[in-house]
Amino acid sequence: MTQKLVTVFGGSGFIGRHLVRHLAAQGWRVRVAVRDIQKAWYLKPAGDLGQISLVPASVMDPASVAKAVHGSDAVVNLVGVLYSCGRRSFSALHVEGAANVAKAAAAAGASHFVHLSALGADAHATSKYARSKAEGEKAAREVFPKVTIIRPSVVFGSEDGFFNMFGKIAQISPILPFFTNTVPHATGGGGSRFQPVYVGDVVDAIAQSLEGQAHAGQVYELAGPRIYDMREILNIVNEATLRRRWVAGFPFFVASISALFLQFLPKPPFTPDQLKMLRLGNVATGRLPGLAAFGIAPTTVEVVVPTYLKRFRPVQQNKKLRLEART
Repeated sequence: MTQKLVTVFGGSGFIGRHLVRHLAAQGWRVRVAVRDIQKAWYLKPAGDLGQISLVPASVMDPASVAKAVHGSDAVVNLVGVLYSCGRRSFSALHVEGAANVAKAAAAAGASHFVHLSALGADAHATSKYARSKAEGEKAAREVFPKVTIIRPSVVFGSEDGFFNMFGKIAQISPILPFFTNTVPHATGGGGSRFQPVYVGDVVDAIAQSLEGQAHAGQVYELAGPRIYDMREILNIVNEATLRRRWVAGFPFFVASISALFLQFLPKPPFTPDQLKMLRLGNVATGRLPGLAAFGIAPTTVEVVVPTYLKRFRPVQQNKKLRLEART
């Protein structure tokens, strides 16, 4: 029996690497389309011999996209950026890129196309990022009407850029800062609210979307079982890293001033546009189906995050815990 072929754009990223492993374990032949094959070479052992192949492609180059999806039964687009930089702008990657992949998937006769968007995607949003995500959804749907659109909240997992970032800060800084529009230690002053979703749950939902037609043409909001404000998230980081950092709230205008300068760094920690999204938070609206539609019970932050944030603990604390475990 011939294995089905799926092409994954952005397969070397955080969510991509988990998806590639998951699909390979399910028996798919996986073609990973990336700009730099050398950086994605670590994915080859994720499957059996010859099961995972790497092809050079850029979603901004229609010819390379068409070549990458040729003969594919399914296509997944995970490509996205958090800030615009030169040619890799929101418009180029989130909108034109999505359209290029959708056109190629339709031309190749793929039976399934899954497009990863983001929670908060809105054509009328103040954030350019959120607007571009909504425009990308529209561009993909116009070409491939049965596209399955996945809108995840902040995704957590061992290689994430969210909890790990705060873990690194906890290693070197006496303060874990957050930003709020109200008095920091008053009720409701814990800062922006998030509903983090586990990467394993996200890739499970994507994989299910590639089977049958039950999820074709649908839009899903994938979020975790609990809503946290930023103060609660930082307290979790403190506890998981065995640190006693001061969790301090600052007015948003402090972040706004900082972002004006930080946005010019090669890899800025946050930009003015990201602050617009941060003010709104990242919580599911409840108006669209979520993980329950896939029969997935969402994984909690407390179950997973401590297992990988422990690498940010003080060396002596880790040694003490190991010794205690032996006695």
